[in-house]
Amino acid sequence: MSRYTITVTGHDRSDPEAIIGYDPPLRTFFLQAFPHDVTDDPALWLGTHDQAFETLQHLHDAAVAHGYGFMPLRADVEAKLVEDKAAVAGRAPRGGDLVEFLKTPR
Repeated sequence: MSRYTITVTGHDRSDPEAIIGYDPPLRTFFLQAFPHDVTDDPALWLGTHDQAFETLQHLHDAAVAHGYGFMPLRADVEAKLVEDKAAVAGRAPRGGDLVEFLKTPR
């Protein structure tokens, strides 16, 4: 899993320690920002299920829909994220055949 620090803004606040990355097992880009008031989880956490955001643009659109922004990304971070996804292209989906086998009633 890749993780890069970026700044996320929105709702009259800014998080210069937000995290963007690519999660190979879930085959999705993700974004985590702003400490939650009660839990250890981020208050903003996008990309928590399989293939949630296949492109950075889809992730950005979801952030905007929630009232947040993180664009433009630094060119080196954007390039590295694209490389991170490409490096695991063709990898079997999370769980793969074993999960399907275990789901089948015997």
